[in-house]
Amino acid sequence: MQVLFNDLAAQYHAIRTEVDGALKQVLHSGWYVGGEQVHTFEAEFAKQCGVAHAVGLGNATDGLFLALQALNIQPGDEVITPAWSWISSAEVITRCGARVVFADVEPDTFNVSAKAIEQKITPKTKAIIAVHLYGKMAAIKAIKELCDAHKLSLIEDCSQAHFAESSAGKVGTVGDCGVFSFYPTKNLGAFGDAGCLITNNEALALKIRRLANHGGLTKDEHLFVGTNSRLDSLQAAILKVKLNYVSSWTATRKEFATTYFNLLKNVSEVTMPHFDEPAAHVFHLFVIRAQKREELRAFLSQQGIQTLIHYPTALPFEPAYAYLNYTKDDFPVAAQLQQEVVSLPLHPFLSQEQIEYVCRAVISFYGD
Repeated sequence: MQVLFNDLAAQYHAIRTEVDGALKQVLHSGWYVGGEQVHTFEAEFAKQCGVAHAVGLGNATDGLFLALQALNIQPGDEVITPAWSWISSAEVITRCGARVVFADVEPDTFNVSAKAIEQKITPKTKAIIAVHLYGKMAAIKAIKELCDAHKLSLIEDCSQAHFAESSAGKVGTVGDCGVFSFYPTKNLGAFGDAGCLITNNEALALKIRRLANHGGLTKDEHLFVGTNSRLDSLQAAILKVKLNYVSSWTATRKEFATTYFNLLKNVSEVTMPHFDEPAAHVFHLFVIRAQKREELRAFLSQQGIQTLIHYPTALPFEPAYAYLNYTKDDFPVAAQLQQEVVSLPLHPFLSQEQIEYVCRAVISFYGD
């Protein structure tokens, strides 16, 4: 049996008629950047997120960078972000000329620790970029309380946690703004790069929209220096179709995650991901901590099972940040995760039989 880590072709074929119709509509309209498709998607996405404003962008990295700019992060400022994440959440800080300050993460949720953040706050700290990793909302209520107490801006990186929700609120709505990726493999993915920023702050939304459109809202308006980061009409049309399916796809992800939990819970060599609120995890990825990880991955590959590592290197130890001279003792949890994390296949176009096959293979490897 073959178990693909992702199957975007299967996703397309499941909604092919609607997607093809939406694409034809855009192609026949002759309007490929901005326009009604983008405006409609922004309105629908904002409604589902429970916010007043959504700004379509070229990708999530741009969204994080523009958010820092709009919140007036300057060279010399410090911005705290997780030591364990995709590099976008750190590199945008560096690109702004600010100093990236890494905070270690929780060993069970993989998300940034509010306690670790608190220890890193200095008079130069101006903002926090909190990442909701693997589909699990971070401890955003505690992080927001820290921001309020120290008068810090809070940007939520929601790229892997579309429509997650905790007692603190819906993902992306607790901080000043939330940024989403629509990279094809995300829970809500386009057919290329695309992103979005959401906020309840009208002035912030307006500034982001201008920054993303060369500093203005209309042709030849340039109130300040901006950039070009726009969601195109084709991607917006595709995303509008997929919006109707995300809820059911997420429910399937959760069903498969439950199967993993039930069948692997007694494997002592495997540590399962932790979450305490069902709606707070949308399982973009199913990441375990595994002893003898490389041997496990090789064994699973032999059984036709694809796995990935998210991520092989913690951000403080990436060559891009070698100049900061961090050691593993500075971020003990992130350093350990490098050796143990492995992502098992989980997407809506698998079957229960395939998930059970993966579990049997894991159990067989460890001899349990």
